[in-house]
Amino acid sequence: MPFVRITIVRETLADDPAAKKAAISSQVIAANAEATGLSEREISVVFDEVDARNWYVGRTDVGTLRSRSQKEST
Repeated sequence: MPFVRITIVRETLADDPAAKKAAISSQVIAANAEATGLSEREISVVFDEVDARNWYVGRTDVGTLRSRSQKEST
């Protein structure tokens, strides 16, 4: 019975968390069922949401990286 844990930056889901989680889990479950031959009812997905300021890439948090990226694109 596969268990998939998805850790995602909370702000990525901000505008419609329920719909985005449903879409992501639906696709993950479908791919897993196809690969394993298991029923979709046998596959679990859990989301762990982390604030952008608590997720680091190298020495910089994702919130800061996104702010920099937005400033550079304007």
